[in-house]
Amino acid sequence: MKPNKLRELLKEGKPTLGIHSVIPWPRMVEMIGHTGVFDYIEYIGEYSTFTIEQFEDFGRAIDLLPNMSMMIKIEEQTRGFIAQRALDAGIQNALFSDIRTADDVRECIRFVRPETPEAGGMHGAASRRINVGSTVVEWVNAMNNAVLAFMIEKKSAMDNLEEILSIKGVEMVQFGPNDYSINIGKPGQGPAADVQNAQNEMIKMAIRAGVAPRVEINSPEEAKPFLDMGVRHFCMGWDNQIVTQWCRQQGPAMRKLLS
Repeated sequence: MKPNKLRELLKEGKPTLGIHSVIPWPRMVEMIGHTGVFDYIEYIGEYSTFTIEQFEDFGRAIDLLPNMSMMIKIEEQTRGFIAQRALDAGIQNALFSDIRTADDVRECIRFVRPETPEAGGMHGAASRRINVGSTVVEWVNAMNNAVLAFMIEKKSAMDNLEEILSIKGVEMVQFGPNDYSINIGKPGQGPAADVQNAQNEMIKMAIRAGVAPRVEINSPEEAKPFLDMGVRHFCMGWDNQIVTQWCRQQGPAMRKLLS
């Protein structure tokens, strides 16, 4: 069974760098992976489309890349079904959105962890892609090794953050300024001071609790203030936005030549 690169880096206390993918095309995983630049690719299932067959194709694509792993961002509804089918297809890690309470976090963890006395999960062994050529013991280890990250994007999650960070299995958290701004009645005001202050507080609390805070950025320049705060985990860039930006930059220049 393929080693989980993200798990290995976290275990070693090293920084991690991911990239977002919205385009539901397994070859995109291969194209990014063969650059050798990123530690993992996050497929944003919450924002895009997917099928169970696509999950398996993603699993096959990531298997080709020994130095890269994969994560899926999972929406609130049917999160247990999506998590189990994605991880059993070979997508090794999960980011859960719309967390409101500590009990939400505990439930997400139980969805992924195997139903052993030690892990206390509710994920039973099934004859799915990840089991082909692997033993049940290897599957149990894979589910225990899945890195579980959680979006802190609701006021209630911030209010309960200390308890959330204390839960065994919470290894990475990320602030969601857009959802948070909506949740406090200020939609579209992600850059507002009270929203950014909440993000900074989340980062400080996570570091004190020994949980890795992750930040989404568009460029290396955006990382500087977070690096100064102690953040060492970033997810940079979105494949669909990269295509859009290229079109906006190169298309007008060519149009000018044609005119």
